[in-house]
Amino acid sequence: MSLPQTGRSLEELQRAARDHLWLHFTRMGGSEPPIIVRGDGCYLEDANGKRYLDALAGLFAVQIGYSYGDEIGQAAHEQMRELPFYTNWSYAHPRAIELAAEVASLAPGDLNRVFFVSGGSEAIESAWKLARQYHLARGERRWKAVGRRLAYHGTTMGALSINGIADLRAPFEPLVPDTLHVRNTNRYHRPPEETEAQFTAFLLEDLESAIVQAGPETVAVVVMEPVQNAGGAFTPPAGYFQGVREICDRYGILLCADEVITAFGRLGHWFGSEKYDIRPDLITSAKGLSSAYAAIGAVIATDHVIEPFMDERTMYAHGITFGGHPVMAAIALKNIEIMKRERIVERVREHEDVFRATLEQLLDLPIVGDLRGTGYFWALELVKDKETRATFDEDESETLLRGFLSQQLFEHGLICRADDRGDPVVQISPPLVAGPEEFDEIAGILGEVLAEAWRQIS
Repeated sequence: MSLPQTGRSLEELQRAARDHLWLHFTRMGGSEPPIIVRGDGCYLEDANGKRYLDALAGLFAVQIGYSYGDEIGQAAHEQMRELPFYTNWSYAHPRAIELAAEVASLAPGDLNRVFFVSGGSEAIESAWKLARQYHLARGERRWKAVGRRLAYHGTTMGALSINGIADLRAPFEPLVPDTLHVRNTNRYHRPPEETEAQFTAFLLEDLESAIVQAGPETVAVVVMEPVQNAGGAFTPPAGYFQGVREICDRYGILLCADEVITAFGRLGHWFGSEKYDIRPDLITSAKGLSSAYAAIGAVIATDHVIEPFMDERTMYAHGITFGGHPVMAAIALKNIEIMKRERIVERVREHEDVFRATLEQLLDLPIVGDLRGTGYFWALELVKDKETRATFDEDESETLLRGFLSQQLFEHGLICRADDRGDPVVQISPPLVAGPEEFDEIAGILGEVLAEAWRQIS
């Protein structure tokens, strides 16, 4: 029997996948991947008819869920009929203009200029290059970037260089010089007697000392997520981003908020920079800009960053063929229209406390040490000993996360992420259309599987 839309049987698809498809961040020698064939709301269905609750929103991306294909497809169809493609290299077209104006209207402060790219890694590459050329246009040669430990910013060589995850960097070194990595805002393993103010002061001293050691006159940009994803939803302590902003101003360094994940509602605001009053010079975005219905991202710059490029003889020497693609821009515009109409951002704020309270029940399990996050962006840290907060070693994490949890969650019909880029965590970040019914289902499945995991290791 053929599957819908393909004309191929499941066996033929599986064979073609084995022979030709190279999956991303996947151990290709393992078992055959599920073939996802349809989605609705917060749910996906595979070729065998098994349903899954997508508690990861694709990859922190599908804000409006999977039920708007007809409406967004119509917007794409109309744009295809009008103008299927033209470039933003020295030309403009209506959808890119309209989307740039819409994004600027949603972005905080004077972040008014939008440079379109195809995704998150390209956004980070573009922001670093922009920061370098910005300083050069002002008569300074600055090239270094500052990121945080364990932070993930993408896979291209520049973005990978800013990553603070050693295991991802190592196979591709030497990378783009020069990057510095400072401490992140993970408070769970800090001394229990340390106050929040002391933690903030500690982090800011670490950042400033790294900049001073590197030579402030060589540092172009500091890149930080409002809430750090890798390691498990590290939220900032009070006063942290105000201190980061002050340090960047003191040394003439641009501050870039990597909002590839946190923008477009995931934290209950259009931009996480607004929630934490970051006041960045640059914002990188992608994922939620189109709810992943299209491959599009953007770098958003303040007025003062664009100013050196407004001379008749100066240009930003960078470009992407598909940046601002008219069909992708039309899809992104329709996504934002839907988000406004359905009050998606507001409902995240309205449901955040209920979501947190539902997940907090899992703290009763002996294997769950910490719950952290905000909005629809959460992580559970798994521990061997709750009292000492002792974590699992590398082999134990491998057995726990890949050997047991990933398979069991899959079998129970829940898609979330068991992540060991830092201490082992389970990441939970559903589509922004999820509500209390989905929260209960997520917590119920996680509770059952994590309780069984503890029995297996005890």
